[in-house]
Amino acid sequence: MRSFLKTALGVLLLSLPFASCDKDDDDDDDTPAAGNARVNVVHASPNGPNVDVRVNNAVALSNVAYGAASGYQTVTAGNTNIKVSPTGTTTYVIDANVNLAANMSYSVFAVDSVSRIKAAVVGDDLTAPAAGKAHVRFLHFSPNAPAVDIAVTGGAVLFANRSFNDQATNAAVTGFTSVNAGTYNLEVRLAGQSAAALALPPVTLESGKIYTVYAKGFLGGTGAQALGAGMFTHN
Repeated sequence: MRSFLKTALGVLLLSLPFASCDKDDDDDDDTPAAGNARVNVVHASPNGPNVDVRVNNAVALSNVAYGAASGYQTVTAGNTNIKVSPTGTTTYVIDANVNLAANMSYSVFAVDSVSRIKAAVVGDDLTAPAAGKAHVRFLHFSPNAPAVDIAVTGGAVLFANRSFNDQATNAAVTGFTSVNAGTYNLEVRLAGQSAAALALPPVTLESGKIYTVYAKGFLGGTGAQALGAGMFTHN
């Protein structure tokens, strides 16, 4: 079993350079206008079909594919209803009310298997990195993958004991970590262990960029549902 987990974790993180989805903001300003919020929708339900997204019952996004990030949409701040349905239907697999603060940005992930799909609402701190720095965070949205640590090779842990949808009960893990821009050699460790389960290929983080990396897919899944990772930039 341990060998299988190591192999699966390798698939997850080795896929990072190839499983990213680029995102362009609607404009160059990362701060919403007064009274508004911005919402970025990410489809991370492994066996979910393409979906439509309604915000306060108005169609905001159509035909969003698994693994895609929509880019930020401007909405009126306050109590906001978000509905998600298979494309072309009004069968809502997510019908959630969320309170969006004015002048803030959020990412809303559709997560878990389609029979248990839910919305994970995550605040996005888009404060610009300092000169020579990048900001990065890791979110775990693979429903049956184990808890992991991600660390610099032979060094400090960057993301510790991350398990599926853990940000729902620990908002602190949604924060971005400031790192020096550059190319990193990283390793995966099973949570709480000091030995590397797998060494990773180099990952390059650009100065001034803000990144979200998230685990997606199923442990043991195949094809489009295989364990993998998505990555997008917020700026």
